[in-house]
Amino acid sequence: MVGIPSPFGGDDEGLFDERDAFVPEHLPESGPFLADASLLTGDDHVAVHGVAREVFEERGVYDMTFGYNLARLNADTRNPNAGYRYAEEDGANVLRAEFTPTTPFCPQSHTLTIGSFRAWNGLDERHGYGLVRVRVHPMHHESEAINQQLAKLEQTYRETGSVPDDAGDGPSLSGRDRTRSDEFDQSENGRGIDAPF
Repeated sequence: MVGIPSPFGGDDEGLFDERDAFVPEHLPESGPFLADASLLTGDDHVAVHGVAREVFEERGVYDMTFGYNLARLNADTRNPNAGYRYAEEDGANVLRAEFTPTTPFCPQSHTLTIGSFRAWNGLDERHGYGLVRVRVHPMHHESEAINQQLAKLEQTYRETGSVPDDAGDGPSLSGRDRTRSDEFDQSENGRGIDAPF
């Protein structure tokens, strides 16, 4: 996906860490979701985050404020306390991914974490995990509600082996109007517009 112009404009040079660099001071502190799992650091973090970049690109998981693939937030030196951290569950083939948004009131946190869950688990052939669990850091003011929904999606995925569609996910999951026009409903396939993830 081509980069979306940022409303902040300007030159990117010097604003981002190298793609394969692990710079702890430019990453968020891991939160409670990762506390009882093995936190990934160094090359392990870089490798997993590289997969995140790929699956987010394919599924269109983009931060619309900054106009780039959500995985790039980890390397953005302007937001050193935001992005993803990862941990592996001991004795299980499960990755935990915890997203820390740029602010406690980030309006995209719901959409971005749901999109992240769908990208990771919908493209499971890209990685060696049987499940990728996603949560938003509790610093977000709606973290409890968002994480309950993520837990529900995760449970459905565990039970069915497929990523649930967005039916019944509630408002503003994909940032689109969920209604269909009469003209579209009369079309031959009768399907709605798919979310980018």
